[in-house]
Amino acid sequence: MFGIPGKAAVTMTPAAVAHISKLMKKNGNSGLRIGVKKGGCAGMEYTMEYADQIDPMDEVVEQEGARVMIAPMAQMFLFGTEIDYETSLLESGFKFRNPNVEDACGCGESIKFKDLDELTAERANTSE
Repeated sequence: MFGIPGKAAVTMTPAAVAHISKLMKKNGNSGLRIGVKKGGCAGMEYTMEYADQIDPMDEVVEQEGARVMIAPMAQMFLFGTEIDYETSLLESGFKFRNPNVEDACGCGESIKFKDLDELTAERANTSE
């Protein structure tokens, strides 16, 4: 929807690909749907949920057997994001490296995106 022809909306690191593929196989889902919602101290939060089917309006990204679907309302905000899966002694989870984030809270759970007009202008310049 907001993509650039020939360029994936998001990318996944090998660790993310492995973990998403494992979750898909374990649960028998079509993939993971990612999105954003209002919340947290910075204003927005990422969402992830198992998806049993692909919505016709989803942006679908498949990489080496792993599939993520980007909810329509989140596509503009997630374009260019790298999804990683990190494991440490204290926690494990998905990490989003998103060039569209302007600010984030200290815990990293909540983000603030660049202005919508700025994002639109950046997409127009990238696609030229």
